[in-house]
Amino acid sequence: MRILGYYAFAFLQAPVASEPAEGFGDLFGLIARQSLVGHLVLATLLAFSVVSWAIILFKLWQFRQVDAQTSTFVAIFRKSRKFSEVQSVCKSLAASPLAGVFQAGYVELNSQLRDTGNPRNDPLPGGAPRPSLRSFEALDRSLLRASNVEVNKLERHVAVLATTASITPFIGLFGTVVGIIIAFQDIGATGSTNLAVVAPGIAEALIATAAGLFAAIPAVYFYNHLMHRVKITATTIDDFSLEFLNIAERYFAG
Repeated sequence: MRILGYYAFAFLQAPVASEPAEGFGDLFGLIARQSLVGHLVLATLLAFSVVSWAIILFKLWQFRQVDAQTSTFVAIFRKSRKFSEVQSVCKSLAASPLAGVFQAGYVELNSQLRDTGNPRNDPLPGGAPRPSLRSFEALDRSLLRASNVEVNKLERHVAVLATTASITPFIGLFGTVVGIIIAFQDIGATGSTNLAVVAPGIAEALIATAAGLFAAIPAVYFYNHLMHRVKITATTIDDFSLEFLNIAERYFAG
């Protein structure tokens, strides 16, 4: 208890710290005092952050449209008795990748049935017998090609998030290293190692690292999230392609 009393007495007798230096601890003040290289680094990181957030918001909106229209398209596809009925709604559900895949398969079916002399030029399941397809492999390739196109659309711009996540921490680190070099040069010029002289320069240098992490962390999270959404949608596309092939084989096999 006596030792604790000594510490308490010493703490109470310690002089009250003076007001902190003007602007020190103020984030905007630290940014304003950056060197030219520091301002360039922060501007670059800000540009990466703005672009990545624009892509994130756009892709989230796009996937919301994809999910909604895909559910509608699948319901229409499974209720319709004719492919032509499904074809008529594809334009209104263009955000769904299944619409693009269906149109590619529908065009290939039309082409093959037209060449085999289908008088109605209407590849519809059910009803009167239809001429058989010449090549289910060609139909499969058409669906696969369309699937790749749709997946590429979903992945468009997502790679920018991966680039942002990987490069911005290094840009921020570069700005910090340059800032520390400048801080040590100032220490050498003043000849003082007082904390009041050293701390502001180090704090200004660390702003770049913080800005790099601020740009990178959301990019990492949403890149993984969006790629997971792409994977799920790609699986849905593959399942739909198999379902389309099964229907085509059921009604148009020789």
